[in-house]
Amino acid sequence: MAKIESRKKQNPKLQQSELSDGRASLYLEYYLGRTETPVLDENGQQVYYTTGAMAGKPKYQIKHSRKKENLNLYIWLHPRSQQERVQNKNTLALAEKIRFEREQTFLEDREGYRLRKEMDEDFMEFCKEFIKMPSLTKYTRITLKHGLQKFMDFLAATPRYALYKNNLKMTQLTVDMIAAYVEYLKENGTGDGPKIYFRMFKRMVTAAVDKDLIKKNPCRGFVLKNDNMTLQKEILLPEEIQQLVATHFEGERTEIHRAFIFGLYTGIRWCDTVSLTHANVDFSAKILRFNQQKTEGRSAHSGVTIPLSPTLLKLIGNPIQHTSEKIFNITCYRTTAITRLQKWVKAAGINKTITWHCARHSFAVNVLGAGANIKTVASLMGHSSIKMTEKYLHVIDQQKQDAINSLGDLDYDCEAVSL
Repeated sequence: MAKIESRKKQNPKLQQSELSDGRASLYLEYYLGRTETPVLDENGQQVYYTTGAMAGKPKYQIKHSRKKENLNLYIWLHPRSQQERVQNKNTLALAEKIRFEREQTFLEDREGYRLRKEMDEDFMEFCKEFIKMPSLTKYTRITLKHGLQKFMDFLAATPRYALYKNNLKMTQLTVDMIAAYVEYLKENGTGDGPKIYFRMFKRMVTAAVDKDLIKKNPCRGFVLKNDNMTLQKEILLPEEIQQLVATHFEGERTEIHRAFIFGLYTGIRWCDTVSLTHANVDFSAKILRFNQQKTEGRSAHSGVTIPLSPTLLKLIGNPIQHTSEKIFNITCYRTTAITRLQKWVKAAGINKTITWHCARHSFAVNVLGAGANIKTVASLMGHSSIKMTEKYLHVIDQQKQDAINSLGDLDYDCEAVSL
């Protein structure tokens, strides 16, 4: 029986896999080192040895990492003729030549060490480097950062995974961990948030899989969905907007207030609002033009044109010489701006949980309620189709129903009326 010989210290080693047709397929097997995963109890605490020479030392689960490379070469397991024996000899010689060349490359480029490092690479560090890729748009980078932070919050908040919050190896990213993360997102988020966070997280995991840093994608089969036709964020009605605008208090942040009011009358997202400059404004035509960061480079509808009313022109201010200057001088982070926004809403006596994105939803609902055409609203919001805008119609229908219901019940006996 033909069988290849492999020396113990060879890396890679030449191996064979028996086939049902009497042949063997040849392949190379690389040894990439080993990883050590802490053994945890049911409460997520490190397990220690209690007896023997290892008493008091932490337990680790050791996993050896290997990689296969098929050579597409075959030998006869039981050569029956001189021709088959010669064929085996030549094939094995070629396979050994390939193995030797791979071994030299492995050593010269120190690929073995590189691959082992990548297999042991910290997942968080990989994600941080991935987010820095120049091919990503600014909006995508920001969203990816939020997705990574949400995952880190999950690790810190989950006792059995808290050990990994500062150092999570690629091999420690398991299906069970992903399942727990999905449940965490469902329980700790509303609206599109959980879906977006998980989509960004999956994108980073897939990038690691594509680079062979993770053998099997642990996110496969997990999907977070929500009802896209249901508006799950609060909206400010016209009378509430007037109430908010009229509210002033000590320590208020007028620049944030001005930008939020601008969003209520244009539907512009936070990321676009803080990036607007005077160059985006055509004062003579009274038009605002800009490209949405969320869809720029990925959609033909990323460009948005908004006619400017006297109110909007007043919020923008007079034209200045340096058109590159931003319209809104906001230097704080989005989370800080939302905190200050909510303080303003509370001071106005409005009992709603308002975030910056509520301005976009409020704009759509209010202009539709005032009789605007849905295609017009879709264009103003930069939607690629009216299907994305239709969810706001459901709010209008509900408002109509609430208006009818507000009339109350009438104690009236129809049967007692004679016709």
